[in-house]
Amino acid sequence: MAIEDMYGRSDEEYYNGGYDDEYEDDYDHDPEPESDDDLSCGKAPSCRVIRKESLLAAQKEDLQRVVDLLSLKVHHARTLLIHYQWDVDKVFAIFVERGKEKLYAEAGVTLEEKAEKPASDPSIEVTCEICFEDFPAEQTTLMECDHRFCNDCWTEYFIVKINDGKSRRITCMAQKCKTICDEGKIRDLVTAKDPNLAEKFNRFILESYIEDNKRVKWCPSVPHCGNAIRVEDDEYCEVECACGKQFCFNCLCELHAPCSCVMWDLWLKKCDDEAPTVTWLSEKTKHCPKCHKIVEKDGGCNLVQCICGQPFCWLCGEATGLEHTWNSISGHTCGRYKESHLKSEDSVEDYWRLTHYYRRYKAHIDSLKIEASESKPKILDKVCSLEAKEFLQLKDFSWAMSGFYRLALSRRVVANSYPFAYHYFGDLFANEITKEERGIKQNLFEDQQQQLETNIERLSMFLEEPFANYPEDKLMETRMKIITLSTVTDDLCKKLYECIDSDLLVPLQQTTHTIARYRSKGVEKASEL
Repeated sequence: MAIEDMYGRSDEEYYNGGYDDEYEDDYDHDPEPESDDDLSCGKAPSCRVIRKESLLAAQKEDLQRVVDLLSLKVHHARTLLIHYQWDVDKVFAIFVERGKEKLYAEAGVTLEEKAEKPASDPSIEVTCEICFEDFPAEQTTLMECDHRFCNDCWTEYFIVKINDGKSRRITCMAQKCKTICDEGKIRDLVTAKDPNLAEKFNRFILESYIEDNKRVKWCPSVPHCGNAIRVEDDEYCEVECACGKQFCFNCLCELHAPCSCVMWDLWLKKCDDEAPTVTWLSEKTKHCPKCHKIVEKDGGCNLVQCICGQPFCWLCGEATGLEHTWNSISGHTCGRYKESHLKSEDSVEDYWRLTHYYRRYKAHIDSLKIEASESKPKILDKVCSLEAKEFLQLKDFSWAMSGFYRLALSRRVVANSYPFAYHYFGDLFANEITKEERGIKQNLFEDQQQQLETNIERLSMFLEEPFANYPEDKLMETRMKIITLSTVTDDLCKKLYECIDSDLLVPLQQTTHTIARYRSKGVEKASEL
């Protein structure tokens, strides 16, 4: 179920009121309801699913736009679009700025067609300049560049190109001629020799709409669902296919925002190279800081308590005492990386940095998996239990699952912020940021990260409470806390994205590290074409 389906409007009347004096001290303003104008930091890209049966229609749509504007044949329009990666707007822009001749020449389209010599007279013979044999004109083919060769040579040439996977832009075989051959003539000649190969050629031409189009990509699902996704605006986005697969459209990897695609690739390689060490340092259990007994976490919340009664933070392993609760967790700063733990050697320094960031990343990913497999069913059971109680005045319990989906979305954001921090404050931009600037930016980033992390753990704690057994007044109080924390957490996610984009990446003018925009309602589900 998409997260946007979970955010109803029945709880809006509660958003504008404070819900507890303790919480009024934490937040300077009352949470506002989510509106359609506040779904993301910027305009969210629209995306569509292209199925096998709709692929031809999608291609024809773009072809027709070019045919209508430039008064071209369809195969000329396709040649233009393949050359310009099916970017219709780019074709139009070059046409306006540089003219038709330049537009055609760069794409290998012949501007003026030559009148084909009559081939009906069997007395006319033509010498093929490839095999140097004489043929009746009717056994030769003339391309638009005015080069004529025998059908046998053309056919063998086309067969080689198709088998080599170069069938989308087959140039004339005359020396130094860059004109793209007429796909209709290619199809006719190959069909006469090998109908199956002609079908392969047709498939390549059709699939060029995906293979050569930067706005369209195959869904990376395994096994493959057969769908492709087309984005209308920004290619740096996270999308969901009709099959349910969620992925980064730009790099086709799993969801990794606010980490850029380049950083994510470096992170995966780094973790893979250091897998034995990192795995050993990130075991499933930790020692209690008081009694030193082994503690295993069985829930999603990163505040755990040993059987001896000692509460401690799962992320850093430090004792937190009674103050480490939802009311005072803001004072806990284990998300901050401390240079004092480092040793002088570069290899050891990087080792400790990787351990610090990977452990926190892994802790949140593990919590995300536990919450999806264990917490979600428990919340659904609690909602069903509440709905069965007819005596309750409160009838709408969508706030519980809304809180869960907010928790899942926000936890993934904070988890992926650790790979970003590892690279941004490491060696990746060492030559572009001074040590003083890096310190300032790191404090700014970690302040935002810590606030988000704190509220995520608060939200997780309240969702794990047995609120289905609460009396109605306490149920209403818990409901209000979950709603408010969901809204505050969403706002903090936006601020973290804005910090990364505006304060960290934009000043460096790093176009290679563009991140997907944040969407309050989660990953956009592609609609049918």
